[in-house]
Amino acid sequence: MKIKFTKMHGAGNDFVVIDAINQAIEFTPAQWQYLADRRFGVGADQMLVVEKPQAAGVDFRYRIYNADGGEVEQCGNGARAFVKFVTDKKLTDKHVIKVETMSGIIEPRLEANGQITVDMGPPVLRPEDVPFDTTDLLCKADGEETLWPLDIKGETYWVAALSMGNPHAVQVVTDVETAPVREDGVLIEHHPRFPKRVNAGFMQIIDVHQIKLRVFERGAGETLACGTGACAAVVSGIRRGLLASPVKVQTRGGELSIAWAGGTSSVMLTGPAVTVFEGEIEL
Repeated sequence: MKIKFTKMHGAGNDFVVIDAINQAIEFTPAQWQYLADRRFGVGADQMLVVEKPQAAGVDFRYRIYNADGGEVEQCGNGARAFVKFVTDKKLTDKHVIKVETMSGIIEPRLEANGQITVDMGPPVLRPEDVPFDTTDLLCKADGEETLWPLDIKGETYWVAALSMGNPHAVQVVTDVETAPVREDGVLIEHHPRFPKRVNAGFMQIIDVHQIKLRVFERGAGETLACGTGACAAVVSGIRRGLLASPVKVQTRGGELSIAWAGGTSSVMLTGPAVTVFEGEIEL
């Protein structure tokens, strides 16, 4: 079976994007893993699948598979790549697109300068909805934020647990370059308090409008950028009184911009999307 694909990235978070409108797609987890493999396949953090919508009044359905072959709910950088893909392929001529995802409807927008803004919806803050198990835990308040203790290798990390369509555990560190992202990120990802696993965010505050961020992503490991992770970090920083909207997020792969008015308002994510190459692979 030969499959056509497009390799893309958003601030270094890279994707294999597949048109499932004009070709039949039905892969096993092992085939997704093969596509993501950087030595034997194409190589990607996630695979993005463009489908016809199932819901009324929606333009497309968008499915996301991590490098480990598991399907996940949301990907902010992927949503921007999705918009560039359907626009470049002439699958739509709209500048605001309604897209159906596993976590709900999103409405990304193609800006005049080529940047793409995604309405990520409001953050989910109730621990049980993240989901995060708080049984017998003693939390502490920091501004409007609630911090929870996580035991990692005998040390206590205080994290904010929230969801941006997928679960995140955000902590503030002094220096992201020396933070044990890869060593402790995998332990946080698989911590039993998070029944669906979690994305581990390590945030360094530069000033009230700027942070540095590294994220160990669920099912993908550390990536060069994480859109939902940037949203989660900024939301938590604003709730803690450490940040004020809008916030520039410096990732290892580029810069993202996050705006949030607080409360139940939507988090707005703006950043680039780039096409790297197109190809065909035998599966």
